[in-house]
Amino acid sequence: MADWLGPLPVEALHGIGPRQAQALRDYGVHCVGLLAAIPPATVQRLLGGRAGRQVADRARGIDPRPVTPRALPASASVSRTFPRHTLDGAAVRAALLDLVVTLAVQLRGRGQAARGLTLTLRFAGGTTWEKTRRLPEASAHDDDLRTPAYRLIDAAGLQRGRLTGITLKGDDLVAAGQVAEQISFDGAREARLVAEEVSDRIRAKFGPGAIRPATTLLRVS
Repeated sequence: MADWLGPLPVEALHGIGPRQAQALRDYGVHCVGLLAAIPPATVQRLLGGRAGRQVADRARGIDPRPVTPRALPASASVSRTFPRHTLDGAAVRAALLDLVVTLAVQLRGRGQAARGLTLTLRFAGGTTWEKTRRLPEASAHDDDLRTPAYRLIDAAGLQRGRLTGITLKGDDLVAAGQVAEQISFDGAREARLVAEEVSDRIRAKFGPGAIRPATTLLRVS
């Protein structure tokens, strides 16, 4: 494995984009073999904690992502029905955030990522509104799903009538291992992704409701 990976340029390694490759070259690291030879702590300092650790491992041929040969579903959806018909925009937005987190956790647990989101609103009287939005890149991270979901609800407007329920669907799902996740120099995002991993471990141990966004605890009950 080392003989095969070693001569490759650093940008050939999964997860390294142009900016990350340039940062490594500026440090004198231009091939995977040199990257594997420097201490992981140095790679983390250059590229960020979580991303640097992943890159250092991959340069050494270590990649714990599971191989999933079985066919995976092409979509996943989560829904909420309101106990009373509502026009409360804040309550609807809180419910949507709860669905975003639930969907993201579900996708990560299945090792999948969504390329698009579809939001369906159900109104009193039986009418519905539905709209789909493509994501810039396939993802199962809370951050990446929340923004397009909010844009969908903003596009709907809530003057149409009283809502009875909402459904959020992740479309065009792919295996997470197929997603070339770019390394980020955004320290705040890096911290949120680490917190996301910790939250997933807590949910796995204590149940899916162990951690929820504060807004949903106030509004969704």
